[in-house]
Amino acid sequence: MAAATLDLPNASPELTVSAPPAPWRPRANPWAIALTVTLATFMEVLDSSIANVALPHIAGSLGASQDEATWVLTSYLVSNAVILPASAYLTTFIGRKKFYMICVVLFGISSMLCGLAPSLPILIFCRVLQGAGGGGLAPSEQAILADTFTPKQRGQAFALYGLAVVCAPAIGPSLGGWITDNYNWRWIFFINVPIACLSLFLTNRLVEDPPHIVQEVKEAAKRGLNLDFFGFGLLASGFGSLEFILDKGQEDDWFGSPVIVFFTILCVVSLVTLIVWELYQLKIKNRPILNLTLFKRKTFAIPFLLMFVLGFSLYGTTVLIPQMVQTLLGYTAELAGFVISPGGICIMCMMPVVGFLVGRVDPRYLISFGFFILATSMLMMHTFSLGSSFKYILWVRVYQASGLAFLFIPINVISYTGVPRSQNNDVAGLTNLARNIGGSVGTAFVATMLSRGQQRHESYMIRDLNSGSKAFIDQVKHLKGAFGGSSSGSNPLAGKGAATAQAYIYQQMHRQSAMLAYLDIIGVFFVFCLCMIPVVLAIGKIKPPAADAPMH
Repeated sequence: MAAATLDLPNASPELTVSAPPAPWRPRANPWAIALTVTLATFMEVLDSSIANVALPHIAGSLGASQDEATWVLTSYLVSNAVILPASAYLTTFIGRKKFYMICVVLFGISSMLCGLAPSLPILIFCRVLQGAGGGGLAPSEQAILADTFTPKQRGQAFALYGLAVVCAPAIGPSLGGWITDNYNWRWIFFINVPIACLSLFLTNRLVEDPPHIVQEVKEAAKRGLNLDFFGFGLLASGFGSLEFILDKGQEDDWFGSPVIVFFTILCVVSLVTLIVWELYQLKIKNRPILNLTLFKRKTFAIPFLLMFVLGFSLYGTTVLIPQMVQTLLGYTAELAGFVISPGGICIMCMMPVVGFLVGRVDPRYLISFGFFILATSMLMMHTFSLGSSFKYILWVRVYQASGLAFLFIPINVISYTGVPRSQNNDVAGLTNLARNIGGSVGTAFVATMLSRGQQRHESYMIRDLNSGSKAFIDQVKHLKGAFGGSSSGSNPLAGKGAATAQAYIYQQMHRQSAMLAYLDIIGVFFVFCLCMIPVVLAIGKIKPPAADAPMH
């Protein structure tokens, strides 16, 4: 770095002042780097949902039950949840670019092995490897973007990244269903291989580690490879158990199952011990796996919560709407996909707009607006009924998606506010963990509330389905004629057509109770989103960065 000499009267010729160091910039075009990492992001996030609709085909092909086949999904999520928060720690030892490329290679090879798997146990093992590779991709990609772009440009960069993160879960079930119906379920894994190869080639050519990452690796090499195996074990058992509980809880009747109770205890003990252990690592000046000091910042702690709610709402409604239209309105899987796909198109159109605004408008207002749109869309969804049209449901979903577009980018931008560049990887790992855990909680919440809500509403309705209810008797008499019987007779609940009429009434009651359960869930989503607006404003005023602001 050249020194700048001060030309002052009577000044000593040795008096010099060092010019401030210029902020690091990558040699390649930043947008080429953004496209490169977004490619892998889309591939990884897509794979978390694309296998859902193919489970029956996978079970039938490999001679497994439907319940056994769900481990194809669970194994991926558990492995993903373990690696996500640890990615920043692992980057310290081998460098971000090398770690990212290892994850791409692992994801591509394991995808190919998933497609070739001859049995369910082998497929599950390969999915664990795939989840480990995928878990390291997202936080590395986000940290790469944060280092590559100036604070003023980050909004636009995260807009591109957000297209992949938000759109991939929406189109995953539709794409998976189309591939499975027209080709073979194995191709939902094979399609990852060429994308991984392209991503690996572009990453090698374009991506580079910034100086602070290079320095961290050099310092780690001097200290020697001293991995915190105890901390990593606590991390794996804690977040792995949590993901297992959320995925299998409703299926195993939650705390009525000894297995769920065991993993709940293991999860709580592991996470509490992990927090104590990580604080101890900070005290003795060791590199912690989880950088808990970030939560001292209001500009990180609150966005962490908001990212959890974003995952909760995004994944929860993405599961709820297709399931509702298929089970209650008789839609095919393809038609159910068409209901939510326009929402992804809406997000694609809105993301660049939000990316433009985020550098010019207080991000808090954008997030508040997004949650307001999300809350009002839930009010509109609360008007859904068994007679709702395809067009109405589609446009409500589009309106809801427009609100989601205003959340992802500003939340990420605030998360990095005031954070040193050396901690960008930690921010990326924890925010991605919040979104993934939020998505798992949202999915588990929908499944649990639907099952128990439907039982509750049925228990209320069935009280009136008895021989003492005049309305029930009149309805049976009315329907007997339609099913080949006669409405006359001394006993309207007996005779030809009576059993069919009663079965039809019960079927309608079953559909109505399920619809009411869906509406209960939507009501909770509404309250949840509305309560986030005052939380957002509690962050405090954030000044938009100047166009030439140096990166932290």
